[in-house]
Amino acid sequence: MPDRRTVLRAALALTPVALTAAAAAEPARASDDINPVRDAEIAFAATMARRDFKAFADFVAEDAVFINGKTPLRGRAAVLASWKRFFEGAEAPFSWAPDLVEVLPDGKLGYSTGPVHVKGKLVARFASTWRLDPDGRWRVVFDNGSDVCDCKDAGKT
Repeated sequence: MPDRRTVLRAALALTPVALTAAAAAEPARASDDINPVRDAEIAFAATMARRDFKAFADFVAEDAVFINGKTPLRGRAAVLASWKRFFEGAEAPFSWAPDLVEVLPDGKLGYSTGPVHVKGKLVARFASTWRLDPDGRWRVVFDNGSDVCDCKDAGKT
């Protein structure tokens, strides 16, 4: 019989709205097998794969700042206006997944980072700061990415 954590993880993967209830009910701890920030990041990335812009928008805080090169996108409206183009085609232009997630002991702020892939090729790493909003939903407040070096030519002059 699966333990409570296994059942909860399966339920959260199927229902992103349930993420808010789980996050509000139990503060996150980085050492837990179940981490609501990790679960939120995975659900956030799944919106791209499903081509679900509305669901993507629900994860972006009203006061979010997404760093777009050297031009910060300030506020949810600016982020959504810029990111809408990534949801226009039938196929996702890129994917991402967390490989490191930390949450402050009070369970209200978290950080996630991980690889970004285009057609299976590692091209960048993302870094996101998550906040538990008063409505019990985890939302991205800061997001940034950095290109990954193709190091075979690094150091050559």
